[in-house]
Amino acid sequence: MHIRLPDETGRLSDYSMSGNAVEGKPLGASACRIIYSAAHVVADPFADSDPSGQASVDWEATMAFRRHLASLGLGIAEAMDTAQRGMGLDWPGALELIRRTKAELPDALLASGAGTDHLEAADARALDDVRRAYLEQVEVVQKAGSRIILMASRALVAVASGPDDYRTTYRDVLAQCDEPVILHWLGDMFDPALAGYWGAGSFEETLETCLAVISENSTKVDGIKVSLLDKDKEIIMRRRLPNGVKMYTGDDFNYPELIAGDSEGYSHALLGVFDPLARHAAQAVSQLGEGDVAAFRATLDPTVPLARHIFRAPTQYYKTGVVFLAWLNGFQDHFVMLGGAQSARSLPYFVDSFRMADQCGLFTDPELAVRRMGKLLDLYGAA
Repeated sequence: MHIRLPDETGRLSDYSMSGNAVEGKPLGASACRIIYSAAHVVADPFADSDPSGQASVDWEATMAFRRHLASLGLGIAEAMDTAQRGMGLDWPGALELIRRTKAELPDALLASGAGTDHLEAADARALDDVRRAYLEQVEVVQKAGSRIILMASRALVAVASGPDDYRTTYRDVLAQCDEPVILHWLGDMFDPALAGYWGAGSFEETLETCLAVISENSTKVDGIKVSLLDKDKEIIMRRRLPNGVKMYTGDDFNYPELIAGDSEGYSHALLGVFDPLARHAAQAVSQLGEGDVAAFRATLDPTVPLARHIFRAPTQYYKTGVVFLAWLNGFQDHFVMLGGAQSARSLPYFVDSFRMADQCGLFTDPELAVRRMGKLLDLYGAA
């Protein structure tokens, strides 16, 4: 099967489809790693909504994708940045998403984002404003029956004067959590508004503050998701976590090595890239649980070039690549995103994503992928 793809000058050349789709062996209940996929949302393409207005979600398609993740035995990290939280999905939409997922999949492994995004950073005047905002979301997410991923707060960055403000804020919020939570250290490459999180500029200083928060509240912390796209920083932190506190890799560049681990430990996973790579993730971790590290790496390593491409700078627009691949792979009928975010990447980005996705066995229906890629090329006047 062939398709003519353009280069950056618009010159077309033949490309032969080559990938064999990974089947995806579902994870069992006793999987050797805990794997969450941070899941995207499907926009309603027929809604008359403005980019800055309230999100219009196609709930059936959104829930169908979550059923797909659950069928593979993956956990669902709900209402996170992959779902365009803070970039198209507001707090009321996020809460409805959490409630629908819990109702649709009551037995699935579910953890959902609780943060302060209903409080604009510019409107935060003091730490008490941030605490109240956190506790409001924590309360309703817990009532919805979901475990909590405690998201980083833009408002906290705006009002905190140093590391102690982070320690006291997290202490007060964690005290009100019914079950141990997953903390989220989201780097500023994912959200520039989070620069200086934990109250310092260097990794060494911020690490000490974050570790202090965890050690002072260890009974309230299940683990931490680190999204810094730096494997060495994650490993340094992983080796210093208190006993019983898990590391969930959020490193969409180096996940095979971090999940496989070393003689001193390993990372579980909570990854946006495991939205398009859900079948690969399930199959690879099943292989790892069978003791076949070589097969695990053979399944996941070929996906890394695609992942690094999807999450290339400016990284916060990776959601566009995730939804593009969901459309090509038949999980939704259109390539429209909340807030018009489908326009956030260039045609060469899409062309390279298509090619790399094929080469690592992402497309279960190559004919469909080719047809849809052809439609995109027609739209750009490139076919």
